[in-house]
Amino acid sequence: MPNHLADAASPYLLQHRDNPVDWWQWQPEAFAEARRTGRPILLSVGYAACHWCHVMAHESFEDEATAAVMNELFVNIKVDREERPEVDQIYMSALQQLGVQGGWPMTMFLDAEGAPFWGGTYFPREAKYGQPAFVDVLRTMANAYASGDPRIAQNRTALLERLRQKARPAGQVVIGPAELDEAAGRILGIMDPEHGGLQGSPKFPNTPFLDLLWRAWERTGRQRFRDAALHALDGMSEGGIYDHIGGGYARYSVDDHWLVPHFEKMLYDNAQILELLGLAYSETLADLFRARAEETVGWLRREMMTEDGAFAASLDADSEGHEGRYYVWTLKQVLDALGAEDAEFFARHYDIAPFGNWEGVSIPNRLKEVDRSGGDEARLALLRDKLLAVRTTRVPPGRDDKVLADWNGLMIAALAGTAPRFGRPEWIELAAGVFHFIAESMVKDGRLGHSWREGRLVFPGLSSDYAAMIGAALALHQATGDAAYLDRAVAWQAELEAHHAAEDGGYYLTADDAEGLILRPDATADDAVTNPNALIARNLVRLATLTGEERYRERADRLFAGLLPRAAPHLYSHAGLLNALDSRLRAPEIVVVGRGEMAVSLLDTARRLPRADLVIQHVTDDAALPAGHPAREKMEAIDGDAAFVCAGSVCSLPVTEANRLAEAVRSAGPSIG
Repeated sequence: MPNHLADAASPYLLQHRDNPVDWWQWQPEAFAEARRTGRPILLSVGYAACHWCHVMAHESFEDEATAAVMNELFVNIKVDREERPEVDQIYMSALQQLGVQGGWPMTMFLDAEGAPFWGGTYFPREAKYGQPAFVDVLRTMANAYASGDPRIAQNRTALLERLRQKARPAGQVVIGPAELDEAAGRILGIMDPEHGGLQGSPKFPNTPFLDLLWRAWERTGRQRFRDAALHALDGMSEGGIYDHIGGGYARYSVDDHWLVPHFEKMLYDNAQILELLGLAYSETLADLFRARAEETVGWLRREMMTEDGAFAASLDADSEGHEGRYYVWTLKQVLDALGAEDAEFFARHYDIAPFGNWEGVSIPNRLKEVDRSGGDEARLALLRDKLLAVRTTRVPPGRDDKVLADWNGLMIAALAGTAPRFGRPEWIELAAGVFHFIAESMVKDGRLGHSWREGRLVFPGLSSDYAAMIGAALALHQATGDAAYLDRAVAWQAELEAHHAAEDGGYYLTADDAEGLILRPDATADDAVTNPNALIARNLVRLATLTGEERYRERADRLFAGLLPRAAPHLYSHAGLLNALDSRLRAPEIVVVGRGEMAVSLLDTARRLPRADLVIQHVTDDAALPAGHPAREKMEAIDGDAAFVCAGSVCSLPVTEANRLAEAVRSAGPSIG
């Protein structure tokens, strides 16, 4: 039986190339086959690091009998949600309209034109836990489709109508600083006062929420907002969701206190958390946040770099067929690796118990209060290195080594933004190297692609790719002063505008010349990653400041005017857009002038301030600033190095001492011009 995945670029699809299922990739030929044979389409969406995707694959897709039913009754399409997020977004939205919570693997049933009529997530091979057997589901759906069951047409019509609907309440929606503060207060009310993060389980990092709380502290000075964000970061950094042996954060914890991770590690999570660690360290100078940031970057270098010098997408949760096996320890394993005295010491600090803390084994964590001296920390670091060396002899989890422009962009921006906070200039070099790979290998005729692996580019790119890579270019421009990065950001913004702009002021996920789908997705809500529209809005605000071109600010205002009415009924799911609006309303900027030692000191201090989306420019003369910049006239009146804190059309008096810069930023008023 031929399988059409053998020449796929995606590691996830390649995992299924030897299945007895006659899988197709998402391609026109698959839909043509469905039309030719009169069979419906079974769409299976997953990703390489997904535990339950592997379970369903082993139970059903590797089973000859199940595959025979699938091949007889359906045209089967397998999709990597990371390679084709636009496909995932459309059909996940349809699944949720059916009243299913959603998740992966996603199993959808479509007609030959791609219209969905039913779906679910994981189905067991045999009926259990109130779920029907997968083969029974297959036969029921195929029979209903073949018999012309009117419910199929009704579902299809209703789902398509709901997918096309735009939630645009009548009248103008006004969201300003007071409404942002109110939203932050509501989120504060659902935070876990004991363990940090959102209440309940499972516990996700939810970085847009933490960013929103942090910004509320910046606006209001109310410590409880800051403390809630720090408490969440502290909990996840001490819990088992963090890999204490090798560095890096897992996707989420299945419990309510950060202990038991879903062991997969995603590039995007670690990028977003790294940015918050930088803010937290700049505010507190806490060793915990420095250590977690440095260890996470160490993990990136060691385990996530591809041969081409970019970052891989993810690490699987499973190894040797068991979730988490690579990461957990028994007390005996620790004893064998460290010896009795060091093992007892390590076990006490990392909760390595005789009978384990999870399913008979132990997940290293530091959730229990244990007094530790500086000497203890140094000793523990040496012991972690020994355990890491032992762990590298185990069978590692699978790595999805495709290079995604959007996820890489998030990490590039995080590295460039946090490098000055931690005094790690080599992180900027790392970020620049990855940036140049994407700019050279994943761009065609000036336009970004989305995914790259072994010389094969998925093209054209998505708005999420432009959003993240423009943000990366702006972060590198601010970190290095290299105007070439700003020029690249301007060029990519023009391509984004030309191919993704939507009628309502936002941006479609797919390009106007991309392969046809049943509709162009234009979601505004966040998922695990901040929504592209929110990232684009933040980029537009920074572009306006850095170039002096008001058209970018006007474009951001048009985006907010179009999307805030859609977001207003569901503010919790639009934290990213609210954070972008905060950047628009406050738009803080620091202009550092001069070439001397004080200018260097002022610039270093500015880059370490615990402020989100702070735009920093270093110029040596007023001609380097855009025409009409409010700091130009003030520069003419000074002799020597200085900094100006600007908001909108107003700049502060010159600041000539680095220790006064933070207070000047706090005193700067909001910019709404």
